[in-house]
Amino acid sequence: MCWSATADLVAGAGIAGVGAVCVARVRRLRELPLAALPLLLGGHQLVEAWVWHAGGGTGPATVAWAVIAFPLLAVWVPFAVLCAGPRQARARLAVPVASGVATAAALSYAIATRPVRAEIRGHTVGYVLGLTHGGVLVAGYLLATVGALLLATDRWVRGLGLLAGVGALVCWALWRLEFVSTWCAFAALCSVVVYGWVVRREPAYSR
Repeated sequence: MCWSATADLVAGAGIAGVGAVCVARVRRLRELPLAALPLLLGGHQLVEAWVWHAGGGTGPATVAWAVIAFPLLAVWVPFAVLCAGPRQARARLAVPVASGVATAAALSYAIATRPVRAEIRGHTVGYVLGLTHGGVLVAGYLLATVGALLLATDRWVRGLGLLAGVGALVCWALWRLEFVSTWCAFAALCSVVVYGWVVRREPAYSR
């Protein structure tokens, strides 16, 4: 996620702050889950700061990180996009939503039945969870999250999907090299995009 505990703390607090502003400014209840996404991402960063402080391992911070990163985001993102979109465009999101539910169920089972371990590797944290059919789960996860965003009718939300997709590729490559984790930077950019989406929609609320 981030390259140190301090970076996670600073990024997490900033991203959560953006999320709080987004939640405060949104006017339609059905758009609240998407507006609250930066709050979730910021909280995730703060949890990883706890993981850094604990030195990794299999403690509650590691489990909390895995629950947010895997099953929770797999269902949160597609349902948030589904709720925020126009009713007539929701049919196109059926596949990402179904993929998110199925993937989240499999990942929840894995977390509940297998130990999750965090390993400090230089400027990155590696998370180890023994998964069967890992490739299928990764595909289902990306379809649910990035896929749902890219299928949205709103161009800001599609832009968020493009940013998330590119960010996932770059962060994965750097993490594989064990050079440095940069996802906190992409999470911050995604939060700014969500803020832009909230602000852009405000004139519609005053009609």
